[in-house]
Amino acid sequence: MARRRSYRDYDYGWGYFPPSKPREAKGGIKAQSKRGTFGESWWAKRWISVLESFNIGARLGRGRSYARQGQVLSIDIAEGAVTARVQGSRPKPYAVKIQVETLSKTDWKKVAAAMAGQAIFAAKLLAGEMPQDIEQAFESAKLSLFPKKSRDLKTDCSCPDWSNPCKHIAAVYYLLGEEFDRDPFLIFRLRGIEREELVRLVGAEPAAGKKDVGEGEVEPQAEHEESAVREPLPAVPAAFWKTCQVPDDFFGEVRTPALPAALVKRLGSLPFWRAETRFLDAMEEVYRTASPAGVDVFVGEVQG
Repeated sequence: MARRRSYRDYDYGWGYFPPSKPREAKGGIKAQSKRGTFGESWWAKRWISVLESFNIGARLGRGRSYARQGQVLSIDIAEGAVTARVQGSRPKPYAVKIQVETLSKTDWKKVAAAMAGQAIFAAKLLAGEMPQDIEQAFESAKLSLFPKKSRDLKTDCSCPDWSNPCKHIAAVYYLLGEEFDRDPFLIFRLRGIEREELVRLVGAEPAAGKKDVGEGEVEPQAEHEESAVREPLPAVPAAFWKTCQVPDDFFGEVRTPALPAALVKRLGSLPFWRAETRFLDAMEEVYRTASPAGVDVFVGEVQG
C-alpha cells in the first residue's frame, strides 16, 4: 500500500521532498542545550531567529534533530566563513559552508566610535560579555551585527537537496547558536574583527605601561622590595631542601566541596562537545567521585 502523504512531506510551498534517514555518525558534535531550545543568551537567540525567519519549513525540525543526534562531524570558524562536515544518508559526509559578509576597517571604526560614548560598552567587552544595546551602536553607524535577511548569508551544501539552506546547514546553524552562548565574540570574528581589536578601538584597553612617578616619589613595588626581608640562601644544600614543620590548620578545613565542579561550571561547557552525556553533567559526576578520594589521600587514610 502506498503511503499517504501528509503535510510533513511538504515544506510549506517548497514542494515535495521525501525525508531520508541519516547514517549513524560516530564522534559527532551534539547539542548540549535543553530540548526545545538552542542558545540561552539574547545574542544566541538573535542568531537562531535569523535562521528561523528564512521560512524553510520542515527542514528546520530536521536540522534540529541532526544537531541533537550528533550528525555534524566538524565545525571550523574563521573570519567571514564557517565550514563544516555533516553526516547524511550517503557514505561521504556533506560539506557545508556558511559565509557572512565582513565589515571593513572603516565600518568597525564607526561602530567603535558609537560605542565609545557609553562606558557600559567598554566594561561589558572587558568582562567578556555582549553589551545588551550593542545593536543600537551598529544601527547608529547604519550597520548591523547580525544578518537581517537570507541574502546577507551565502550558504552552500554538497547534498542533493535543492533547498538552501537545507537541513544540514540548519544543523550547523543551530550548533553555532550554542557556541555563541559560550563565546559571544565569535560573531565578531565572523564579521571580521577579534575581540581584542574591538576593545582597542573602543579605547577600553587596560594601561599596559607603568604609572608615572613624580620627582621625589618612590614606586610602590620598589618600596616593597626595599622593605622585604632578604634572607640569604643556606650554604648547605641539604638545609635548603629539607622540609619544615607545618601547623595542623595550615590548609584550613579540608572537606569535599558542597557544590561539585564549581570552577568547571563557571568556565562553562567545552566548545562543540562530542559525547552522549553533557559535558557539565559528566564533570560533575567525576568531581563527586574524586573529591572524597582526594580528601582520603590528603589526610593519609589512603597510601599514595
